[in-house]
Amino acid sequence: MNTDIENLFKDKVIGHPAGLFVLFFTEMWERFSFYGMRILLVLFLTAPILSDNPGWEWPREHALALIGTYASLLYLTPIIGGWIADKITGYRIAVVIGCVIMTLGHASMALETTMSFYLGLALLVIGTGFFKPNITSIISTMYKGKESKKDGAYTIFYMGVNAGAFFGMMLCGYLAENFGWSYGFGLAGIFMLLGMLQFWLAGSLFGSIGAKPTKVHEVELPQNINEEAPKEHDAESDEKLNPFTMFDKVLIVLSSIGGLLYLFNDPMEKIGNINMLPFELGGLSGSNVVVLAALVLFLVLLVTRIARYIPVVRDRIIAVSIFGVFTVFFFAFFEQSLGSMTLFARDYTDRMLVGNSAMVFKVIDALLTTVPLIIITWVLILLAKKTFSRIGLSNIILAIAFIGLWILVLYRLNDKFSQEGNEVEATWFGILNSFFIITLAPLFSRWWESKYNPSAAMKYGIGLILLGLGFAFLSYGAGEIPSGAKTASVSMVFLIMAYLFHTMGELCISPVGLSYLSKLVPARMIGFMFGIWYLAIAVGQKAAGTMGGMIDKISEEYSMSTFFLIFTLVPIGAGFVAIVLNPLLKRLMHGVR
Repeated sequence: MNTDIENLFKDKVIGHPAGLFVLFFTEMWERFSFYGMRILLVLFLTAPILSDNPGWEWPREHALALIGTYASLLYLTPIIGGWIADKITGYRIAVVIGCVIMTLGHASMALETTMSFYLGLALLVIGTGFFKPNITSIISTMYKGKESKKDGAYTIFYMGVNAGAFFGMMLCGYLAENFGWSYGFGLAGIFMLLGMLQFWLAGSLFGSIGAKPTKVHEVELPQNINEEAPKEHDAESDEKLNPFTMFDKVLIVLSSIGGLLYLFNDPMEKIGNINMLPFELGGLSGSNVVVLAALVLFLVLLVTRIARYIPVVRDRIIAVSIFGVFTVFFFAFFEQSLGSMTLFARDYTDRMLVGNSAMVFKVIDALLTTVPLIIITWVLILLAKKTFSRIGLSNIILAIAFIGLWILVLYRLNDKFSQEGNEVEATWFGILNSFFIITLAPLFSRWWESKYNPSAAMKYGIGLILLGLGFAFLSYGAGEIPSGAKTASVSMVFLIMAYLFHTMGELCISPVGLSYLSKLVPARMIGFMFGIWYLAIAVGQKAAGTMGGMIDKISEEYSMSTFFLIFTLVPIGAGFVAIVLNPLLKRLMHGVR
């Protein structure tokens, strides 16, 4: 394995192995399809039936209940997909399987029937389970023994995530809002297929990295002086070091069943009036009782399992778990971007521009679109120069995808400039987060690699405070909206500023979270803790849908400004708690930065 890692580092692009950029583009196309489809969900589900582009006209609470469950499941199935890859398929085959299943999911959604819609969502959830944990696991394996470069690698990889999200939301949103929802859903599937092909054809570049696991593994070096390295690490050695007891397994099963019952019951009860948990206890509904019981059981599992590790490992896992709690807070509020903030863009934002303002916007929009695409195309050319002799067919598929992307981008720009005025699509605002990440990520990466690199807790604190300040702009901008209003014409400046601050907060938390996890947790436990990490994000995703679904209730009883004021104060409060905990977390990390 070490030989394969050294071979990867011989061919470098922008200081990192060429293989990282194969993963970069694979993730880019997967995120293109994922975000391109996902930003359409809330608009499609809530669009009036009697309109030029008819949707299903669901209440906002119902739509966000379904989206919250869907988004949460996207972070739960990777726990299973990661286990299957570890034990059976290997990381690379699992990624290909995931891509194929997701392609079928997008194709199913493009049919726009009730059955095909739900089938498409199910296939996307399953496919993501195979894809998401295993592509990041390939990166973790690639940088084994080169931990000092991991922060930069994950940040570059995260730029691929956001490049895909940027163009996916822009182009799928443009086609869906102007030509029909099925065009947006279908485009997502086409690029998912191309992403799978370029990754599959580049397999020889990675050697045995991410290949099908063998029964005998290499000797694992200790992560610290208090951890003993097993002399022979066979497939069962992880269980021997800290076995899952029958008590552990019972807690896993019960907490999983409880969590899943809540996830499925919530949208079924609201949308279909089907309640799988028709009881109350102490004034709480059956759903709330079950989810609280599942949470308690999971905490018991986590505490009892962590207590069995040696002190240094135990402390570091406790630190990761605390970061996981802050991750729940972050995603519960940050993911309003694809829910309540998208609704705010469609229904409460003045999106019509005329005269000089329309022309200025068109020029800015053209620059926002073409400059990142030029930069990423340049990276593609650098990759081709380094790898064409070894993975030429993969590079050709990648080139075809980029030619298609350029054609769509230029067609959209020509359409925009041919119009006298300009109505900004509601989905357009979603690309701001991705654009700001593409432009700001290099600055944050340099910051993390400098002597001024903040501690992990400080990054979380700063990120949460910036997130809250972003919502402060929306709260202020919504100040003139009457209680219960269904439409308004707030300046788009407030949404733009919100996305800017949210992006800076995201750069402080999201990419570095995975990096800290990979450095704090011993390699033999990385799969278990990645599962915990995705579980934290899943909880945050469902909370985002639940809280976003309160937009009508809170804005009717109080105001839209109050709704966003809540989203301002809670993250800022959590951010200050993270900063206060900084000394404790530093001690728990035992020197890891």
